[in-house]
Amino acid sequence: MSRPPRPSSSSSQQRRARRLGVARWRQELFLLLLCLSVGGLLWFAGGNAGGMLALSLALYAASLIYRLMRVARAARRHHSGAAVYGLPGLIQDRQRRIRSAWGRRQRKLADLLKRYHHSAMSVPDAMIVLAPNREIEWLNHAACDLLGLHRNDVGLRVDNLIRDPAFTRWLSEGVSGRALEFQSPAGEHRALSLRLEAYGDDRWLLIGRDVTALYRLQGVRQDFVANVSHELRTPLTVLAGYLETLLDTEEDTDAEFYRILTHMHQQSERMRRIVEDLLLLSRLETTHPDAEYFEPIDMQDLLTTMAEDARLLSGEDRHQILCEIDAELWLVGIVRELHSALSNLVFNAVKYTPSEGTITMSWRQNAQGEPVFSVRDTGIGIEPRHIPRLTERFYRIDVGRSRARGGTGLGLAIVKHVILRHDARLDIVSQPNQGSTFSVTFPASRAERHVGRLMQRSST
Repeated sequence: MSRPPRPSSSSSQQRRARRLGVARWRQELFLLLLCLSVGGLLWFAGGNAGGMLALSLALYAASLIYRLMRVARAARRHHSGAAVYGLPGLIQDRQRRIRSAWGRRQRKLADLLKRYHHSAMSVPDAMIVLAPNREIEWLNHAACDLLGLHRNDVGLRVDNLIRDPAFTRWLSEGVSGRALEFQSPAGEHRALSLRLEAYGDDRWLLIGRDVTALYRLQGVRQDFVANVSHELRTPLTVLAGYLETLLDTEEDTDAEFYRILTHMHQQSERMRRIVEDLLLLSRLETTHPDAEYFEPIDMQDLLTTMAEDARLLSGEDRHQILCEIDAELWLVGIVRELHSALSNLVFNAVKYTPSEGTITMSWRQNAQGEPVFSVRDTGIGIEPRHIPRLTERFYRIDVGRSRARGGTGLGLAIVKHVILRHDARLDIVSQPNQGSTFSVTFPASRAERHVGRLMQRSST
């Protein structure tokens, strides 16, 4: 035979409180009747009825005031004290229940905060709470390990403890959404990725993650691609040379064999271009340009040359190539890399624009003083879901069309790395069947104004 369900503690507490309340009201009525009885006895002894009634009520009021004073005194001292009867006892019971519930909530909150503190301290990512003046209010164990800080650094400015110039500049930007990757102050072999998030009304949460393993994997991948590409270059060159020799000697022989040799030569040339692009991409990823390689570039001459090359590439398609160039606006950069990246954007516009379409090259300065190169076409356009992945290696929207046009799938990846080396950004706006616009925005500090023989560097 099963036992009946046990009543919950809350319902039993409610029943207990009701029973106690009924008892308190009975006590209060008994005290009132007792005071009235005293007045009645005095009235029977020959007193005035009105005076005796007033005396009875005065006795009751005095007892009520006395009991309320005991309740108030117990409340000030934060303890229940001796039991008080009647209506003040009801108030005392209510105070006791409120105080008990408040204590339970305080203990629960303290336990919750303690668990939160322990969990935050054990997080493997560095976490630092910063005050408005960048002072450290709290930090966990990982912050001490990854950033070389100490528990007694609380109250000190974080930019006084981490003296890296890149970190100081990044911290002064505030919550910009840009992550900072730099070498850990705690060890040269560690690489960190930092983010700054708004925390409350006037606090910031500095989060640091150890990305050393990711950097090592990227290094292994880059070395592998560079080594494989370098090793493939020589056999591909030999293979292409022999195929060219066979094509020259077998031109008047079997047509089917000649077609096979032609197709093999085309594929070997495509593989050679892929290898060359991989080597270029590897060099862009693993090296940093020296300041001596940056020089003022006459963008009018560079873009005019690119426009002529685009017209030759267009050929029978007869695209209309338009140029809108600010001839006085020069750019400080590496001319060879910029020619490779910007011409890639122009040639892509030619390849993916139908015959007799329009391609507009623009070079101007925006309202913020930043030089902007843009290529606008009337081509097939790109669906928005593809745009975030266009700069990935070997990412193609239409594989067949890309291969037929001679693409390697690495052009936009090279463009991305070139513009990153020039502190620029790439923006893509496109809609299917409405054309595309690729814009490269350079920092204002890289702009120069050349008026005749005079040169004026644009202010940042």
